[in-house]
Amino acid sequence: MTRTTRRVGTILLTLAALGYLVWQVDLETTVDILRNANLAWFALSVAIMLFTVPVLAARWGWLLGAHDIHERLPWLTRAYFVAYTAGQVLPTSLGGDAVRVVETTRRHPGRATVVTGTVLLERGLGGAATVGLGAVGFILSIGEYNVTAYLWLEGVFVFGTLLLGFLFFARSARPLLRKTQPLLERVRLEKPVRHFYMGVHHYRGHPGLLGKVLALTVAVQAVRILSIWAGAKAVGIDLDPRIYYVFGPLLFLVMLVPFTLNGLAVREAFFVSFLGSVGVGADEAFAAGFLFFLVTLLLAFPGGVIMLREGLRRGPRPEIEHG
Repeated sequence: MTRTTRRVGTILLTLAALGYLVWQVDLETTVDILRNANLAWFALSVAIMLFTVPVLAARWGWLLGAHDIHERLPWLTRAYFVAYTAGQVLPTSLGGDAVRVVETTRRHPGRATVVTGTVLLERGLGGAATVGLGAVGFILSIGEYNVTAYLWLEGVFVFGTLLLGFLFFARSARPLLRKTQPLLERVRLEKPVRHFYMGVHHYRGHPGLLGKVLALTVAVQAVRILSIWAGAKAVGIDLDPRIYYVFGPLLFLVMLVPFTLNGLAVREAFFVSFLGSVGVGADEAFAAGFLFFLVTLLLAFPGGVIMLREGLRRGPRPEIEHG
C-alpha cells in the first residue's frame, strides 16, 4: 500500500466517521452536557491514567533488563510520557512506541532490533491482556446487556493474538517462517526481521518474566478501564462498571489500528455506537468520548513539558564563524 493510498483511506474513513457523528449527534445538546460535566469524576479519570504510567514504565524496564539493557524508572517514565505526546501527532499509540524505540536506541547503540522487540512484545502482551479482559467482560454481561453484535470484533482480536503468539514463541512455527526467507532476502529485510524475531523469541526462555509482565498488564488495564467509566459518570452516564469491561478492551484495541490521526472521530464514533447499543443517548455518548479525548491530551501534557524543557536546556546550536 502506497503512502498516497494510506492518506486517501485515512481521509475517507475520517470523513465517514465524522458523517456518522453529524448524523447521530446534536452539537448544541452535547455542548450543554459538557458544560455541566462533573469535574470531580473527570479529575478521577485523568488521575487513573496518569498514575498508571510509572507502572507501565516499570514493566518495560523488566523486558529490557532481560536483554541486559538497564534504565532507571524515572527515565523510563519520561520516555513513556514523551511517547504519549508523540502519539498525538503520529498515527495511533504505535507512533509513540516508535519514539520510545528511537530514544532508547540512542542510549544503547546497536540494540535497535532488541529494543524494538521489547516494545512490540510489551504491546503484544498488552493486547493479549486486553483481549482477555474483553472476554471476561462479555461473560459478566451475559443476561444484562445485549452486546453480542460486538462479539465478532472480539473474535478477530482473539484470533490475531493467538496467531502472533504461535509465530513468535512456538518452535513448530519456524518451518513456516523459513518459507518467507526468500521473499525477505529479495526485499533486503531478512536480516533485520530475523534479528527482531530472535529478540522476541528470546523471552521463551523467561516464562516467569512473561507471566509477571502479563499479570501486571492485566491489572493496569483493569484499572485504566475505570478511567472510561469515570469519564462517562462525569457526563451523567450511570451504567454498571461491568459493561466497560466489554467496551474498554474493544476501544483500546480499535485505537491501536492506524485508522486516523490519533483516532480522530473513530474514537468518538465507537463511543456513540457501542454505548448506544446499551441504551445511552448519542449526545451523552459523544460527550463521554470527547472527555476521554481530553484525558489523552492531558496524559500527553507532561511529555510536552519535558520536550520543551529539554529543548530549552540544549539551547540553540552555536553558529560557525567563517573567517
